[in-house]
Amino acid sequence: MLDQLACLAGPVTAAALAESSGQHTNTVREHLDALVEAGLATRERAESSGRGRPAWLYAATEVQQPVVREYAGLATALAMQLARTSAHPRDDAVEAGRAWGEQLASERVAPSSPAGARREVVDLLTGLGFDPTADSRVQTVRLRQCPLIAAAREEPEVVCSVHLGIVRGALESWHTRSDETSLVPFAEPGACLLHLTGATARTGGDQP
Repeated sequence: MLDQLACLAGPVTAAALAESSGQHTNTVREHLDALVEAGLATRERAESSGRGRPAWLYAATEVQQPVVREYAGLATALAMQLARTSAHPRDDAVEAGRAWGEQLASERVAPSSPAGARREVVDLLTGLGFDPTADSRVQTVRLRQCPLIAAAREEPEVVCSVHLGIVRGALESWHTRSDETSLVPFAEPGACLLHLTGATARTGGDQP
């Protein structure tokens, strides 16, 4: 459904999309609503042309902004090179990601608490194109998109280790413990799970 939307020149109604796809309108509408909720499509009312409520118009969103595309290209090249050449690809991937995370963290205002650091990590991952959602304490984060999804399916150990390293590097730059953080690839349909339960104390031992 998303591929069909992306190929269209402009917004379209659910009825028109149902006709072109050969599916029932209610089925198409359910898919479209899910795409809107995931941030992959937009929905807005058509202009009124008479009596009755105007129909909804749907269009695919541009998911990858330039900074996301740049990140995806660099990270994919890095991950593939590590997978081919490293004797310890997972460990080296974490360290490479850690250095990257430290650089990204240095470009932001340092949060004053571990809770703030966890929130800042979620914001950082949003900017990288992961579409994260977190629980109320920001200790479990669902990553609903992956800018490196093709590479992650081919080399999950390396690619996901880079991502974990980014998180750990950022947290450590903000003086927050990161040793117990973990990332579970493809833990749920359509999502990886990032666990920040260990990021609840300062590296010096202070509590959040």
